[in-house]
Amino acid sequence: MKYTVYIDGQEGTTGLQLRQKLEHHPNIELILIAEALRKDEAERKRLMNGVDVVFLCLPDGPAKEAVALVENPNVCVIDASTAHRTNPDWTYGFPELSKTHRQNLQTSKRIANPGCHATGFIASVYPLVAAGILPKDYPFTCHSMTGYSGGGKGMIAEYESEDRHSDLDSPRQYGVAQVHKHLPEMKAITGIDSTPVFCPIVSDFYGGMATTVPLHASLFQKKATKDEVFALLQGQYADSAFIDVTTCESGFLAANPLVNTNKLTIYVDGNDERMTLTCVFDNLGKGASGAAIQNMNIALGLDETTALM
Repeated sequence: MKYTVYIDGQEGTTGLQLRQKLEHHPNIELILIAEALRKDEAERKRLMNGVDVVFLCLPDGPAKEAVALVENPNVCVIDASTAHRTNPDWTYGFPELSKTHRQNLQTSKRIANPGCHATGFIASVYPLVAAGILPKDYPFTCHSMTGYSGGGKGMIAEYESEDRHSDLDSPRQYGVAQVHKHLPEMKAITGIDSTPVFCPIVSDFYGGMATTVPLHASLFQKKATKDEVFALLQGQYADSAFIDVTTCESGFLAANPLVNTNKLTIYVDGNDERMTLTCVFDNLGKGASGAAIQNMNIALGLDETTALM
């Protein structure tokens, strides 16, 4: 069976990635808007109400405006922006977190796609909070290294310019004011009491991400060794098609080995007193377009791995 899909914002980084993947999806017919009508609201509205699935790859404000154009109750809207990730009327698109998350995706017509940095933090923290190992008032910190593609077309052009600034030769920390747009999502989805101290870092490579959460066992609510934390996370994702749990054998963790995949690997390292949980994945894959297609597949009743393996 074929389903029709329209991407609103198909010229952005995530939109282009979605289009490339969907063009090879055996169950999808991609509906494209004429270039001259890309900003024509009436034409966008017509297309959005005539398809099975609409992807929104827009900034937050325009994404909210675009949702209002969808009047057909049978259209499934998957929003890649931050606009609806903490909205209780929307389903959060992370099926591996629980049976409830997956079941909600199977029936939802409003799906909020997770943010890239948030995906790594939530994948590590959510199971440990749910199991009672980490208390909700744990003082979380997180640092996350990303490739420059996460900054969109403007940052890509900046990094790939022949006369770029020398600062771009070094990793750069940003979000230093602690008001990063992913923070509300990281707090709300994990159910923790306090917003984490978050240190995102952008570096001179195109794609990939490594998100690390350090843990002190002395602050655990329920005693657990490193091996027990490993076993819990491995059990959480045992049936997942895309998430693996392992340890780092080499002593080095690169951020880019899973580029162009929808895979995510959680590395559990350290010792029984101090541990690190590091999620490595593609910021444009499981952190964006790959997750969006996975969520679409589930919502349409398709094999979730279709066009993603």
